Amino acid sequence: MPEETIFSKIIRKEIPADIVYEDDRVTAFRDINPQAPTHILIIPNKLIATANDVQPEDEQTLGHLFIVAAKLAHDEGVADDGYRLIVNCNKHGGQEVFHLHMHLLGGRKLGPMLSR
Repeated sequence: MPEETIFSKIIRKEIPADIVYEDDRVTAFRDINPQAPTHILIIPNKLIATANDVQPEDEQTLGHLFIVAAKLAHDEGVADDGYRLIVNCNKHGGQEVFHLHMHLLGGRKLGPMLSR
């Protein structure tokens, strides 16, 4: 069983966050250290530690992450110009919180995916 994270506490509203969307499957909130004018984290309410831990029963929830991302991009006014969705996996992939999450970034031209 994965260990509880700060995201679990945000889902349960035990710690404050600027929540922009929530339903029975996912919660989305603004990143406290934004890397772009729009930087929202979209997380499954079920604790899944990494992309490596996804199970077949998680398929609908993870598909729902993309539906919510598209809605939020539209709501934030970044859908037409474009935005980036990022899911990091494990330390070398840049994952810092071990609760699967998708970053939605937009609001300016984002440049190359990786620095060289």
